[in-house]
Amino acid sequence: MKFVSWNVNGLRACVKKGFLDYFNEVDADIFCIQESKLQEGQIELELEGYHQYWNYALKKGYSGTAVFSKQKPLSVKYGVGDQDSQDEGRIITLEFEDFYLVNVYTPNSQRDLARLSYRLEWEEELRSYLLELDQLKPVIYTGDLNVAHTEIDLKNAKSNHGNSGFTTEEREKMTTLLSSGFVDSFRHVYPDAEGAYTWWSYMMKVRERNIGWRIDYFLVSERMKQSIKSAQIHSEIMGSDHCPIMLEMDFIAE
Repeated sequence: MKFVSWNVNGLRACVKKGFLDYFNEVDADIFCIQESKLQEGQIELELEGYHQYWNYALKKGYSGTAVFSKQKPLSVKYGVGDQDSQDEGRIITLEFEDFYLVNVYTPNSQRDLARLSYRLEWEEELRSYLLELDQLKPVIYTGDLNVAHTEIDLKNAKSNHGNSGFTTEEREKMTTLLSSGFVDSFRHVYPDAEGAYTWWSYMMKVRERNIGWRIDYFLVSERMKQSIKSAQIHSEIMGSDHCPIMLEMDFIAE
């Protein structure tokens, strides 16, 4: 089973830059996007064979998530319970027979860390939610998680210590989640890979020189890790400041 996740940084703009070409070529069973930046009715996507689920932010041109699935889920849930996160369209959960899929666009703590405390509260609430789901069936948790977990996950670790996305607090929240029974699928396959990034600044030649961060993830329940067939970063795909990531599972195991 093939899963793809991509922060498109504005779906309408990304569609003009080849989104559908990639979407059709990759032929994922489940395709998740973050930062759609649109409202209902602002785009009509012809995705033959896919069920579409959208979570729009109340604020126009901001945030938003969507999931496109070949298989119709048993249930769909938007948000977790925190009203703010629901207003920003950041979470969609799809329940299937053998697993839950949770697609998330994690809040950025902002350059001056003005939203760090909110971000940390979000992390706690989401971890509790993921653990509740995991008690029922395995979880595949994906999206732009807005954190580089370890120094190997970004190009300039020393100069970025304490910056948004690489604060001690944010990194510790990721460590806590992983130690609670989840596996970073990419690091499971490539524990020591360097230069593997999913986001690059729009500053001149930054992407060309691969000065990036790995902040997009597929995390899976520990008991599913033997089902991981491959974990890929499609850094050659343009259209956004992020690139798509892909997870292939051989089967879903309890």
